[in-house]
Amino acid sequence: MPDFSLHALDLVSIGIYLAVIIAIGFYVARRVSDSADYFLAGRSLTWSLIGFSLLASNMSSTSIIGMAGSAFNTGISVYNYEWMAAVLMVLFALFIVPVYLRNRIFTMPEFLERRFDFRSRYYFSAFTIFGNIFIDTAGALYAGALVISLLYPEVPFTVSVVILAVLAGLYTVAGGLRAVVYTDTIQAVLLLFGCLLVSVLALGEIGSWQTVREQTDPQMLSLIQPADDSFLPWPGLIVGVPLLGFYFWCTNQFMVQRVLGARSVDHGRRGAIFAGLLKLPALFIMVLPGIFALHLYPELTAMDDFSPDMVFPVLLFDLLPVGLRGIILIALIAAIMSSIDSTLNSASTLVTMDFAKPLRPGWDQRQLVVAGRVTTFLFMIVAAAWAPVITRFPTLWEYLQSVLAYQSPPFVAVVLLGIFTTRMNRHGALAGLIAGHLMSLALFLSIIVFGAIDLHFLYVAPIILVTSLAVTAGWSLAGDRPDPGAIAPFTWQPDLWHQDTRELRQIPWYSNYRIHSILLLVATLLIVFWFR
Repeated sequence: MPDFSLHALDLVSIGIYLAVIIAIGFYVARRVSDSADYFLAGRSLTWSLIGFSLLASNMSSTSIIGMAGSAFNTGISVYNYEWMAAVLMVLFALFIVPVYLRNRIFTMPEFLERRFDFRSRYYFSAFTIFGNIFIDTAGALYAGALVISLLYPEVPFTVSVVILAVLAGLYTVAGGLRAVVYTDTIQAVLLLFGCLLVSVLALGEIGSWQTVREQTDPQMLSLIQPADDSFLPWPGLIVGVPLLGFYFWCTNQFMVQRVLGARSVDHGRRGAIFAGLLKLPALFIMVLPGIFALHLYPELTAMDDFSPDMVFPVLLFDLLPVGLRGIILIALIAAIMSSIDSTLNSASTLVTMDFAKPLRPGWDQRQLVVAGRVTTFLFMIVAAAWAPVITRFPTLWEYLQSVLAYQSPPFVAVVLLGIFTTRMNRHGALAGLIAGHLMSLALFLSIIVFGAIDLHFLYVAPIILVTSLAVTAGWSLAGDRPDPGAIAPFTWQPDLWHQDTRELRQIPWYSNYRIHSILLLVATLLIVFWFR
């Protein structure tokens, strides 16, 4: 095991970084004048800021540590979640972004209210808040505390969690989404640089890629795994991974909020596609380091107290000299803070705009902003209290994906039917949500609690989805047809495509988001084919 110690130069660089990030948050706070400024950055975000912020929020400490650990443990199949995101971002940009932005919504639950009714809004909002706190924020805090425990074993795990929560919460409480996006952009650059450096140095220690290929089990270097694989069976890649990815990228307030703050539909679309492009290098800089660690530290697999989630920190401290360690730790801190700030801001937006504003219509803009800040602070405490529970799961990545599999499918079903059909009504939407989560509860009790059946979580998700789709469709078809004029703005219509086609004829080909989408899909296909 490497020497997990920091020198003066490392500590100075970390201190400077933290001071700059917190200062940005409080500087931006001076520009917050109303709820649109605080929660959606004044709807002024450009495509590059959106793309980098989406990357930084997603490729957080949970991804860096989780993907390297999963690759070390089971192989590169974890990358299937990453390339699938690129495909889904194309779908998101082509069909869904214009529906969201042209209606100028603040939150995803607000969209469900305007498409269906207030019941669906409150239902979705409550579950999303739960996910933001107990899945995303708690997961990021856990990953960060894991790194601190390696550096300072004498510091209790809970204390590490509290320190991280306070640091990220400070500038998020003050500056809102604008602070989150600005700091995310800085953090995304550091994140990419840090992970690239670790990957290059690790490969250099081994000697060559040819050596890696010759001395690694071919199955560990394949994206497509057998149907009985315990981590990611190939049927799950077809029926499960796209479902979880659609929820995360296209309906989760945590991610969609950046796109809702776009300056225009075009910036929202291009930002989503740019984020998809930034996802592709994850194989080389975040997944493969786990494979490299198998060659560099074969003794780790025999250690009783070793967790796969420790692989990336081990690489970091073993390969990097003094000074550079501080830089990469900054990247890890950047990832941790990026995820925490994003989920805290998302959750506070949902509470303020979906609950506080409707229940307190007389509140002015200042009171709404104060409500958002107070909520951010309270959720920071709750997430910090829950993070230690994650230690009970085999790996961080399995915790994140397993919980999503039980929670997200009903929302995917209702959003898809709501946008792409006009026959679904408000009663059907609510019935589909409730039926889906009743099925989720039944499966959770049967699989997790009592162990009565053995079913992979990637098969659990489509079962819940089909249940919600069937109930939503059946209940709606048995009831009244919604008013076509009332729901038209909230559904995708072929006229939108034709209108875009006419507008795109007026711009250069290199600014055409459809061409960007095709190039992204081709690049994704080439990577998948090469590592199939």
